[in-house]
Amino acid sequence: MNAGLLLPILLIVVLYFIMIRPQQRKMKAREAMIRSADVGDVVATAGGVIGKIVAIEEPGDVVYLEVDSDVELRVQRRAIGEILAPAPEVADADSQDIADADDAD
Repeated sequence: MNAGLLLPILLIVVLYFIMIRPQQRKMKAREAMIRSADVGDVVATAGGVIGKIVAIEEPGDVVYLEVDSDVELRVQRRAIGEILAPAPEVADADSQDIADADDAD
């Protein structure tokens, strides 16, 4: 193999592992975070609006955020920038009530 051809191929491989692959992982993690957003989660949109998800439209591409009492915004799911606080688990609340009842005895 020609040494002049080996160097560009080596550079492409190095660039793939340094730049492209980490970016793909970051995109996959963001997509997973957006898909995992559910009713009850407190989220921040890419525009900086903070609200609690109160409903998700049937196809799942649009969510309703409660930003204040009686104020709901309809935003696209992909506008979610981060999940600030996940919804509390119902099972955890039930187990906490049971543990509190045991402590009272």
